[in-house]
Amino acid sequence: MFTSVANRSAAAYKRVGVETSVSCADPHKLVSLLFDALLQALGGARMAMTAGDVGLKGRKIGTAVRILEEGLIAPLNLEEGGELAANLHNLYRYCVKQITLANVRNDMGLLEEVSRLIELVSSGWNQIDGKQPAYLQPVSASASGAHA
Repeated sequence: MFTSVANRSAAAYKRVGVETSVSCADPHKLVSLLFDALLQALGGARMAMTAGDVGLKGRKIGTAVRILEEGLIAPLNLEEGGELAANLHNLYRYCVKQITLANVRNDMGLLEEVSRLIELVSSGWNQIDGKQPAYLQPVSASASGAHA
């Protein structure tokens, strides 16, 4: 059985607590919304870090990591997406690592680095049309767990 990318992305979007109407959005728009939410979470983490608000910093960092893992990494189809999907997977994993280090070290520079990387990917994503690329094609429910 196949799970549509739109359904998986919408579910991931809802799980990470982003508030907007996702039921009408196509997969391309959902990914754009995830990038926006990720950048907002990273900005919130930087502000919390500056203010010394450890609790808020932790919540914002947690949101950023969930967006990356559940919203951007999980839908990647590494079997069909080739080198591009593999590169995105590696980049997103790197971002998770840097965000985690930023949290432990209270290092705003690491959060800024991740924000710059995501802004570049987001900008490129927003320049393509809504055509669904191969690396986001539906995979079977049993196979999708192997890619996370």
